[in-house]
Amino acid sequence: MKKHVMGLAACILMVSLTGCGAAKTNMEHESDEALVVYCPHPIDFINPIVSEFENQTGILVRVETGGTGELLLKAEKRESPLCDVLWGGSLFTTYPKKELFADYESVNENMVREEFKNEEGNMTRFTDIPSVLMVNTDLTEIRIRGYRDLLNPQLRGRIAMCDPATSSSAYEHLINMLYACGEGNPEAGWEFVEEFCKNLDGGLLKSSSEVYRGVAEGRYAVGLTFEEGGARYAEGNRPIELVYMEEGVISTPDAVCIIKGCPHEEKARKFVDFVTGKDAQSVISKSLDRRSVRSDVEKPDNLPAKEEFPILYSDKELVNENKERWIARFGEIYRRVTPGESLEEETGGAASK
Repeated sequence: MKKHVMGLAACILMVSLTGCGAAKTNMEHESDEALVVYCPHPIDFINPIVSEFENQTGILVRVETGGTGELLLKAEKRESPLCDVLWGGSLFTTYPKKELFADYESVNENMVREEFKNEEGNMTRFTDIPSVLMVNTDLTEIRIRGYRDLLNPQLRGRIAMCDPATSSSAYEHLINMLYACGEGNPEAGWEFVEEFCKNLDGGLLKSSSEVYRGVAEGRYAVGLTFEEGGARYAEGNRPIELVYMEEGVISTPDAVCIIKGCPHEEKARKFVDFVTGKDAQSVISKSLDRRSVRSDVEKPDNLPAKEEFPILYSDKELVNENKERWIARFGEIYRRVTPGESLEEETGGAASK
């Protein structure tokens, strides 16, 4: 194994032993020369990669964490600190804001799988992320194999989900739900969404981490999350199962993009090249439960091949055209079926991955 790969792997081990406190060192650089990265990834995912980038390049990095929607809004308003790189956020969430990003083709683009090419010229794909259901098998005897099982009355109020308006992982599930339960026609899926919202029983969480942690810690029987969020809890003897919906799974890449007119464009290009390089992508696959977009990096050993579950495909342009309408319609349905609840108050206006 190459020296750099071993360095990154060792950094990941350090984070796992020392906890989230170690991540602070990557987010306290106040220097004007520091590369500013907006990122919705979990801290224990961010820290080892950023630390190794700093070690290899000598470039200081300041990471601003938050939800994808929140971070995109900050980048659009050019709030301080001025963002150089948006690292993360599903393609369906970031694509409508593609005018924010500077043109750049990574030096690794020739090794990216064909379906993940940077066809826009300014949106480099980072990892491939299927939507999944995360089930705590100690809390339910219901056989959950897909979305329709979530309508079981025994699960009322025991389902964890975020607001699709603020969480890209929740928005991914809304898209997936519409396509899967509409049998390929998203407009035909709204009847299911209404019944599903009734079974949420007025419960939308503030952040994506609350979903997978809530299921893992026994507060919810099932959660709608992204693969990596649940995968770390599904190992060993834990009562956690990842379910790839039998109605079909949409697997959407996230992106790493340089902000147009950013203060540190050359450093930003080095960051994009680093996180899409073979060394970083190999460790991400082997140690961080993410699927690489590179053709020369295998899937994580603990995750099934994509051929083992039914894949659905969505129309990127159709999803983009309907994003605001779909999110608004979900909110209207949620408020209507949960009298007395305010969507804004319930989610606390927070944004999440």
